[in-house]
Amino acid sequence: MQSKQESIKMAGNLLKTSSLTVRAKLLHQTGLIFKKNQQFPGGSVDLKKEDSGIGILTLNNPSKMNAFSGFMMLQLLEKMIELENWTEGKGLIVCVAKNTFSSGSDLNAVKALATPKDGMALCMFMQNTLTRFMRLPLISVALIQGQALGGGTEVTTACDFKLMTTDIPSWGSATHLVEILGARQALKVLSGAVHLNAVKALSMGMVEEVLRSSDKADCLQEAQAWLRQFTKGPPEVIRALKRSVSSDKELCLEEALQIKKDLVGRVWGGPANKEVIARKGKQNLISRVTKYQVLQ
Repeated sequence: MQSKQESIKMAGNLLKTSSLTVRAKLLHQTGLIFKKNQQFPGGSVDLKKEDSGIGILTLNNPSKMNAFSGFMMLQLLEKMIELENWTEGKGLIVCVAKNTFSSGSDLNAVKALATPKDGMALCMFMQNTLTRFMRLPLISVALIQGQALGGGTEVTTACDFKLMTTDIPSWGSATHLVEILGARQALKVLSGAVHLNAVKALSMGMVEEVLRSSDKADCLQEAQAWLRQFTKGPPEVIRALKRSVSSDKELCLEEALQIKKDLVGRVWGGPANKEVIARKGKQNLISRVTKYQVLQ
């Protein structure tokens, strides 16, 4: 469990590289999140930086289907800042400890952050983290195995490319999915009208390739080999290329994130949200809230 002193040190590190305006907002958000998320440790976000210039980012909380604990949310932002400053880095693979990519946020943290204010603060905090993720000067690949729901899906859509094994039973998140698929196809996926499997995801353009193996070690080797085709040049060239491509996406991004934040504030802590938590738990919560967002 992280100590209070370590939490304060981490908070300081997270804020050092932000602009004054963003820093002020993050300071407020981080204070709100620390007060409640310190109660929800568990799991880790692990980063291994290889000499080849490829990083391996692992979501490690298998006892809870790799759900994000409060501590993991903070760690994810810390790893983004570390990767921003990795001058020798060229590529990044995001994977998980076992065969479930991520079931979203830890249900205990979701229950504790019960008010619209809490929900919006958490949303803003994670939006900042995932925006930094998308802006990383690294070519990123999500290695998707098993379920990808809520915050887990947000991480995959923040990646430049997605590789998938044959065992993906569900997909639940709106952010950036419209950009990937278009409005009509995204609506089909999110509403459940399309039964999504690896072959369908490939044909719809959600993923670049379906991997041959479902074994974690073999999949990771396949993903590394696939990513190498993009990382043959020197780091400064790869990083400049990625920055150039990322900048072309920024005009629409800020507006989309504001809309998502407003939707979270409208739904979080409402009757439907509380009913689903009490009745069927986290998976149904993600499904119902996501559908509610799409219909607004």
